[in-house]
Amino acid sequence: MAAHFRMSDLGALTYYLDIEVRQGKEALTLGQSAYASKLLERSGMVECKSCVTPMEERLKPTKASTASKAVVKRVLRYVKWMVDQGIIFPKTSGSRLQFTVFNDADMVEDIDERRSTSSVLVFLG
Repeated sequence: MAAHFRMSDLGALTYYLDIEVRQGKEALTLGQSAYASKLLERSGMVECKSCVTPMEERLKPTKASTASKAVVKRVLRYVKWMVDQGIIFPKTSGSRLQFTVFNDADMVEDIDERRSTSSVLVFLG
């Protein structure tokens, strides 16, 4: 018995895996404002004051720290500030995209496990 599948055109992509896709004449924009707003609503932080950084600069919480609830609130305040932000891919004819990667390592800064941590920042433009 053969299976028959029918493909249909659903139009331009607008939403995928909690990522909003806006396709304009000048650019393609990816964002998560609906997801961020839902997260703030579920946590009761819709009316919170926003902040521009996700963590206090010199704060290094441990697993045993009692500050974990304050840290989560700080991250949610940062989400409030970033709620309408997104990634913009400009549409330019004839140009090529440039892929740039930065890496940062923090040697033995994990207080609990005494392990190094690292992060990666990727630019596509």
